Amino acid sequence: MTYCLGVRVASGLVALADSRLTSGSEVSVNKKISIHQVEHHSLFIMTSGLRSVRDKAITYFHEALEENNNHFDKLYKAVNALGQQVRRVANEDKEALESAGLGFNLYAIVGGQLEKDAEHKLFLLYPEGNWVEVGESSPFFIIGNSGYGKPLLYRSLKFDTTMQEALKMGLLSFDATYVSANDVDYPIDVAIYERDSYQIHEHRFEKEDLTQLTHQWRLLLNNAVQRLPNEWMEPLFDQTGVLR
Repeated sequence: MTYCLGVRVASGLVALADSRLTSGSEVSVNKKISIHQVEHHSLFIMTSGLRSVRDKAITYFHEALEENNNHFDKLYKAVNALGQQVRRVANEDKEALESAGLGFNLYAIVGGQLEKDAEHKLFLLYPEGNWVEVGESSPFFIIGNSGYGKPLLYRSLKFDTTMQEALKMGLLSFDATYVSANDVDYPIDVAIYERDSYQIHEHRFEKEDLTQLTHQWRLLLNNAVQRLPNEWMEPLFDQTGVLR
């Protein structure tokens, strides 16, 4: 499984991807985010699904970039091109994969800003090659193991959240998934993009880099639970005498 998170806030984009890859009984570390940059052309792609499908689609997409001189003037055009390559791979491999009991399930998060984009963009691409764009009311997409990390983001992440705070929330969202499931793991790759900069910055965090931060978060959670009021439960516990 996978955990990839893309966030769009007013000041820029934050992308976070785990690196655990499971193939049968084998577990390895592989990068799930790819970055493409030339002048006034910055985008990243994160994927979840079958590794073979991902690698083939991204290879075809690299060729499409080269044939267009590494340049699309708007991000949605690049997303359309990636969608075309996903459909191409589906035409080539879907039948054989399904006959072997494997589903064709490539999802991708694409973010960035190209020359004629008035602002930075974030898209979710489906296995069928169609896409949706993130909105301000819910400014993030998760692909892969998405169930555990969403509650914190829904409660706390807003479009006017700073990129620094968005990264903190993204890390805590990953942490919620990491402690709840055994199919995502460190290291995590993080990319940030500041609006109108045309420059994506990337860094890999090992588990040891963030141990103190996640430990502090757990202490804060425990303290918050203890500080919550008890009055609301009195009608129940008055019957037992526990609160007397």
